[in-house]
Amino acid sequence: MNQDLYDAGLATRRRVLGDAHVDASLAAATDFSRDIQEYVTQYCWGDLWNRPGLSLQERSLINLSMITALNRPVEFRAHVRGAVNNGVSREQIKEVLMQSAFYCGGPAALEAFRAAADVFAAMDAEAMAAPGTSQ
Repeated sequence: MNQDLYDAGLATRRRVLGDAHVDASLAAATDFSRDIQEYVTQYCWGDLWNRPGLSLQERSLINLSMITALNRPVEFRAHVRGAVNNGVSREQIKEVLMQSAFYCGGPAALEAFRAAADVFAAMDAEAMAAPGTSQ
């Protein structure tokens, strides 16, 4: 393993997806799945996400469209939150999903809209429950 690339990937993965998500993913790794967690952290997050040429916001929008096409709701939900963490607006996410409706098909886009709405509702509830926030 390239430790520097892994460490850079872990930092980017935490920045985008949040500590709670990354900690849960790593804690759930078994002897069987640990290698894929390390692989994804090192090469996807350490190399790919840190390449020049695209911003984190652009990478997030691209991911949302591809994951919509692949109809992978668990990954989609994580990347909706990641996109917001990267500064992508809900309006931009909506527009990506609208475009996905044409290119990926209505059922895939409808499922993505439902998943995004669930994430937004959870994020809103978390914000309301945060200390110092009026409820």
